[in-house]
Amino acid sequence: MIIAIPIAQGSFSQHFGHCETFRLFHTDKEKNIIKVKDKTPPPHEPGVFPKWLSEEKADVIITGGMGMHAKQLFASYGIEVISGASSGDPETIVKNWLNGTLISGGNICDH
Repeated sequence: MIIAIPIAQGSFSQHFGHCETFRLFHTDKEKNIIKVKDKTPPPHEPGVFPKWLSEEKADVIITGGMGMHAKQLFASYGIEVISGASSGDPETIVKNWLNGTLISGGNICDH
């Protein structure tokens, strides 16, 4: 499984559309992180990130906020959206999600 986390200024970006890179966490069947790679996406325009992340084989994106249209686009590419994650260390966010302990608030995006 590959889990994508938006990164801005080296930290988790609450809004995926404002990120500079995506940190891709590759995991095994035992829910261990086996590889981490930062990838620079193409310039942000509506619909670009879902397609690009599907080409990168992402299965899940964890973000602070995402509009309904973006969620639908990600779903159309088979990418599960986890929104409402609060700030924190990206690796900790992924580990918490893998272990079922990720605490998320409401979706911070309203578009």
